[in-house]
Amino acid sequence: MIYEIREYTTVPGRMPALVKRFRDHTLPIFARMGMEVTFMSVTELGGDSNNELVYVMKFDSYEDMAGKWAAFQADPQWRAARKASEEDGPIVARISRRVLNPGPFA
Repeated sequence: MIYEIREYTTVPGRMPALVKRFRDHTLPIFARMGMEVTFMSVTELGGDSNNELVYVMKFDSYEDMAGKWAAFQADPQWRAARKASEEDGPIVARISRRVLNPGPFA
């Protein structure tokens, strides 16, 4: 089992658009594809507290993670949702990610 932490820094003022895209499109597509989100939040205190959305996903393996992300990126429903959500301009300024392996502590 591995976990992926993803941190999205939005273009200033675009957090509502990112939250809407996740709520209305991204999360349902993740669910359809068997991509498990274990935690999701906006940052309220600390760096990027006005512009950061953070979530954690759980995967069986690196191969599982790579395959699911590839399928997600190629998904026509995702591509259409992303394009529509960015009609007023880009939403995301930067994405950071980390992959965590709890194996040594299991």
